[in-house]
Amino acid sequence: MSQPHVQRTFLTSDYTMASRLRGRPAHAPGPTYCSYSNNGSKLVTVGSNSLLRVFPHNSDDEPPVIDVWTDNHFAVAAANDFFLVGSEDGSVTKYSLLTNSLEEILIRCTLPIRDIALSPDSQWAAVASDEIEVKVVSTKDMTQVFYLREHPRSAKNVSFDVNNSTVAVSCTDGLIYIYSISSEQPQLLKRIDGLIKILENDADASARAIWHPDGRAFAAPTATRDLQVVARADWKLQKAFKGGHRGDITAAAWSPNGALLATAGADKSLVLWETRSQKIIKSFDDIQDVILCLQWHPTDNVLSYTNTNGELFMRAEVVPGEHAKLLKVALQPAPMNGDPLSDVSGNAIRAPPGHGKPGVNGWDGPSENDYVDSLLDDAMSQDGADFIEDDDGAGYAEAPNRNGKRIANSIEGPIAKRPAAYSVWQPRVHEAFQPGSTPWKGNRRYLCLNLTGFVWTVDQETHNTVTVEFYDRQEHRDFHFTDPYLYDKACLNEKGTLFSCPPSAQHPAVIYYRPHESWTSRTDWRINMPAGEKITSISLSDSCIVATTTAGYVRIYSLYGLPLKMYRQKSTPAVTCASWRDYVMTIGNGPVGGDGSTRLLYTIENVKRDETYQSEDILALPDGFELKSVFFSDKGDPCIYDSEGVLLILQHWRTPGQAKWVPLLDTRTLDRLASGKKEESYWPVAVANNKFHCIILKGGEAYPYFPRPLLSDFDFRIPISAPEDDDAELTHGNQLEEQFVRKALEHSLQLDLVENTNATHAQKQEVPVLEREVDKVLLQLLANECREGEERGMKALEIATLMRDRTGKMLEAAGKVAQRFQRDVLAEKILEVAERRLVGIVDDDDV
Repeated sequence: MSQPHVQRTFLTSDYTMASRLRGRPAHAPGPTYCSYSNNGSKLVTVGSNSLLRVFPHNSDDEPPVIDVWTDNHFAVAAANDFFLVGSEDGSVTKYSLLTNSLEEILIRCTLPIRDIALSPDSQWAAVASDEIEVKVVSTKDMTQVFYLREHPRSAKNVSFDVNNSTVAVSCTDGLIYIYSISSEQPQLLKRIDGLIKILENDADASARAIWHPDGRAFAAPTATRDLQVVARADWKLQKAFKGGHRGDITAAAWSPNGALLATAGADKSLVLWETRSQKIIKSFDDIQDVILCLQWHPTDNVLSYTNTNGELFMRAEVVPGEHAKLLKVALQPAPMNGDPLSDVSGNAIRAPPGHGKPGVNGWDGPSENDYVDSLLDDAMSQDGADFIEDDDGAGYAEAPNRNGKRIANSIEGPIAKRPAAYSVWQPRVHEAFQPGSTPWKGNRRYLCLNLTGFVWTVDQETHNTVTVEFYDRQEHRDFHFTDPYLYDKACLNEKGTLFSCPPSAQHPAVIYYRPHESWTSRTDWRINMPAGEKITSISLSDSCIVATTTAGYVRIYSLYGLPLKMYRQKSTPAVTCASWRDYVMTIGNGPVGGDGSTRLLYTIENVKRDETYQSEDILALPDGFELKSVFFSDKGDPCIYDSEGVLLILQHWRTPGQAKWVPLLDTRTLDRLASGKKEESYWPVAVANNKFHCIILKGGEAYPYFPRPLLSDFDFRIPISAPEDDDAELTHGNQLEEQFVRKALEHSLQLDLVENTNATHAQKQEVPVLEREVDKVLLQLLANECREGEERGMKALEIATLMRDRTGKMLEAAGKVAQRFQRDVLAEKILEVAERRLVGIVDDDDV
């Protein structure tokens, strides 16, 4: 698995006190804000210009850019598949993280948007503007809106608790208003006075109430430049984080497990705190501008932040030294007055029976060193299941009574149980993608790249222009057209070009097919998708068109627009699809594996015969690998290309339960990379003529861009072995062994094709040709073993028994090779094998 990048995008050299950390200029100078998706795969930034940027995690590539018609964006909130942006014109717009395109205007206000908060389940968004009321709108249905109106002035910040049931509104009058939204009509639960200071709407200082991940408390900046914790149970003040800043606090964020806190101040400061002790772990003195937004990565030791100068910083290894282990422990409790010092290991020190607080009856609790040691012990172990204690007396932890029964452990006696607090873990879902397409770079992107040609589009602000070019211009003529639909996916082959577009306010999602030639007057056609259904991927073959959608449907059409089949995919959300003649392959997200990522499942069927060959089989991707492309070879065999540069082909896929993914080429082992001086990767295009066709990407690029790159091709080389030394080459014997495995694979694929399809005469004739090539390689291997010496005789005989020819001619040739090297005993045994085959005796133990 590839190692994560460590700040090389942002540093001119390794970071020291003398070298300033450099930010990525995300936007024009001005207030800039950021938000991670729930799974941490992407970071979205907004600022004062009309661009939105989506930064992939652990990537140095140029991020996709979304050019919008608004500017001065003051708020952003991201989920896994979409993000919301609030702007000065009062609009809150929703954009897809799958396609990096506008989905809809979610809600409008008459005055500038100041803050947006997404509920942990991403179903609701709370919107604060310069209007007095706060609007809470469904992210799935913009018509579902309710209003928070008990505060007398406009709100500066809003935030959801971890249970999606409470919203904290930080008002410009210096009060925090707590609303319950668990019923049809919102209810005001509490006004908290004397905590935050009175602020203007556009002030850099923050008033946000940040809920601790355990759900028992929140913390908010105070007028004294501290961060004060407030208990949810009685809304009373608890512990405080003091003395970290000389200016107003401008941003604050708990780590995902609540063990750490990051705060930033108007004095250009950034401070890391340990939650339990409220002690400063580290203060950073290289901050050049005021930080306005802090975001912890959900899983990695990375803190990202944006400032008043349009810059983004992704600070890797931000928690230093042994303190980094605190990020790996289980969910930690909020710092509350009177809490026993909880222990997250299996050896937790409990209060004696009847002692609800430290200091009662002479018990003072464990020491600070005991607590830190227990945290580090737990970080080094794999078991953190025993960490939950009844810190708040809520009854979800129980203690045995004298009779051995379990009773709720509460200071004031048993109370009603409530669910234990939980962390906001979510599985990592593989995002949908369109094979052969690239993200926007500037105002251009490729929609399709293959051996037929390429399709690219240019953003003209009010519309796009699409161009289709062919490699064989004698066969097809290039064309281009004005695109008001803003097509974002395309497929191209010898018969036509297929497009699809996302839905907008003017039209639903559309599939558009344009054949290259037709004998009728009407050539192209369009099909509209049902309202709310989006297209996630499309594919085009010589006989059918396939589209997968967000509704989980697989829609299959003829080349003339006739619906052939429609069914719901078993593995969802859908990832991608591919097709060849009548064969359709769909891929979707399946069960979650041990690493927290979903396992991809694929299905292959024949549309014309209505036969399923492989149903929901697991795609062979190791932990940490991602699917980069899927396509059929020129002979109709499914191929995939993964994020580590390995090309695989599916063997025996026409036989249910027998399919195997075989690596054809590992691009990391190419001879051109052996010196270690080249930094390049490969964009997959096709498998044809027994070669891997691709585009070489130089200098760390992840996608091909303009001007149009040249195609390259590489011979297959199955990675069966590596040289003994790094500087050595594969021996002749190793090369012959690789040829044997590869030729045997080619023979197997061709034999499956002939036996399971209405094969042509040329295809049938290719089977014995490939069989002879396998035997030829085996004969060369036999000679190589005979050359090595008598002690290699057993392996040489095994090689002879693998020969496919049943006439005995190849075994006769093998005997002559043994005699030429004076291996008489070996020659006799090969002759015995030949005689047994001639009389029809089959023995698996010929050796």
